[in-house]
Amino acid sequence: MSRCSSLSLLPLLLVLSLFFTEGSGQTRARNLTDPKCPPRNKNFAGTTGHICQKSCERRRCARSRNCLCDGHCGLSCISAGLSCPWPVKIQNAETQLAQESNMFGDFMKVVCKPGFRMADGEDRAMSRCQGDGNWSFTAPCTDVLDLSYFCTPPPKIENGFHEDGLFTIGKEVRYWCDYGYRLEGASSLFCQENKEWSHPAPTCHSVNCSRPPNVAQATLVAVHQSEYPVGTVIYYLCKKDFYLDGSNRVVCLENGSWSQLPYCRARCHITAQRSRVVYHGRKLWINEIPDGLVHHGEIVRFFCRSQNKTCSFQAESRCFDGVLPLPDCYDEPTYLQYHFFPKRVVSEMPSC
Repeated sequence: MSRCSSLSLLPLLLVLSLFFTEGSGQTRARNLTDPKCPPRNKNFAGTTGHICQKSCERRRCARSRNCLCDGHCGLSCISAGLSCPWPVKIQNAETQLAQESNMFGDFMKVVCKPGFRMADGEDRAMSRCQGDGNWSFTAPCTDVLDLSYFCTPPPKIENGFHEDGLFTIGKEVRYWCDYGYRLEGASSLFCQENKEWSHPAPTCHSVNCSRPPNVAQATLVAVHQSEYPVGTVIYYLCKKDFYLDGSNRVVCLENGSWSQLPYCRARCHITAQRSRVVYHGRKLWINEIPDGLVHHGEIVRFFCRSQNKTCSFQAESRCFDGVLPLPDCYDEPTYLQYHFFPKRVVSEMPSC
């Protein structure tokens, strides 16, 4: 090739170089910001025989590699055009590509033959082409009737139960307690290679609540025991003239404590004496309200003088557990105003 021909190819090579460089940059940027990629966990990946490639979370990859998500290895530098071996033979199983290729990130279906299962008791799995050029799953399927692969059934427990399934080597079995019981001991057992379970079976112990606490100005209904099982319902009744704040129904919970206790709130005395107030939408003298008392949570509106003392406006106050504060703007009328100049009493002045 002549020197002129070589020079004429330079622009084309430059354009192609920019194209592929730009494409790699887009791939790198897209994967670096991919929130679905799990954080790098080499130890976990190692337990499955996965060899992690160079991380690209903080460093750029060589030109021959792309920054891609490689399962539990996280973002890794993967060789361009990486593929996994195909076809693949797995003992007692049939394999089939889930798509038309066996490139990095592609999947292979693994289905056990009739009468065989995987270590976790399943009869099928999806195997992924990893960054190290190996499939993620190639373990053989075992004969469900071959006792050399099984532990004896895990122990049954009183007031509890464990999950069912095939108790093959490596299988995890979880335990639960019945309602009202608490698990003590290991909640999971593993079938070990020696066909023994990894821990003794847990036990289930009943959960009880102690005698419910007293609530001020309240009475417990028919409570005579020192302990109560989970789910027990007890009731509180407030004494006369006290308002029940909360539910009167309290339940013994699974953690051994009682649900939210109520309060018995006291009524409030209206301390104003020589002025009318607005109560339940009516303008009343204090002696027109029975005993001068209002219930917890109720609102009373008092009358206050304007700054030029020519008119009145209302200021509200809410009763809370026996306390009804007077508004800062309220002034109690004097004895003389109340008896000799009633029109000067603030509650009797025209509204502003």
